Parts: sequence; C-alpha cells; structure tokens
Amino acid sequence: MHDMMTQAAGRTGALAAGVRDDQLGLPTPCSEFDVRALINHLEWVADLFASLAGKGPMVQQREYAGDFPERARRMLAAWEPPEAWEGESPAMGLPMRTVATMALFDLVVHGWDLARATGAPFDAEPETVKALLGFAEHMAPMGRQQGIFADQVTVGRDATDLDRLLALTGRDPEWAPGR
Repeated sequence: MHDMMTQAAGRTGALAAGVRDDQLGLPTPCSEFDVRALINHLEWVADLFASLAGKGPMVQQREYAGDFPERARRMLAAWEPPEAWEGESPAMGLPMRTVATMALFDLVVHGWDLARATGAPFDAEPETVKALLGFAEHMAPMGRQQGIFADQVTVGRDATDLDRLLALTGRDPEWAPGR
C-alpha cells in the first residue's frame, strides 16, 4: 500500500508542480473546485493524512500555498513506520489501513481531476486502480449519503477499471473542459 501511495503521490505531485499560473482558474471534473482550489484541497489531504498516520487529530485546511509535492513527501514519511498501519485512527474511528486507502483514493482520483483540467496525461497502476475500485464499490453508498460522491455515472461494458472507479464517484470519465 505504501508503494501505491508513493507512486500516486509522485504522479499527482508532478502534475501539481507542472500547473502554470494561467491554469489555476480552470474548471475541474470535481465541480466545486477550480485547479487552484483542487491543489489546495490536495495540500490539505496531505496534511490531514500525515496527521492521521501519527494517530493525530483532524487538521484544518489552510490557504493555498502551491507546495503540494513537499506536503505529499511529509505524508509519505508519516506512513513509513509500521505503527502507522496499526490499530484505529482516534480521529476517524477507522482502521488505519482504511485511512491509508482513503489517502490513496484522493491522490489517484484528484490526480485524474487535475490531469483532465490541465490537459495532462494520466495513468495509474492497474493494481492500484483495482484496489481502489473495490474500496469505492464498498464506500460509494456512504460517500453519496455524505455528499462526497455524486450519483454514479453509467459507463459501457468496455470501460476500463479507471473509468469504472471514476464513474462510481460520479465523475464522467469522458469529462473535458467546456463539456
């Protein structure tokens, strides 16, 4: 799992680092965020999951800083000790492996959002997508109740696992700016 997180954080960090100033206002598939707000959300995600890895508290989102790659490195370092994976998160009441999967989920799905918004290519490792697809299938009903996921999008039988994962979250895998 840590290897999957490392790959996803590296990919999404490179995408964030490559965003130009003129792209910060672009819309994203995550309709409540433009590119700047999406990167700010990712900054918070990295801070949050770093805190949770150390059995720490939920943390508040701060202002956009444009330093997601560095925050992602700190998050990954927080998940390196074996004890980070043991027990439950006091702040969330969930097993630590579930908490780590949530972090991986955000890195991959929001990485796709960022790539789509900026016109960059995106690919995720098949084993990571398969793991997240199972997680999303299990969590989707609760995610919809909490407003985290939108209604599922219908995809064809020939859809990739990544397309199915995105559709479960309410994202249209064919999303493009202006569509």
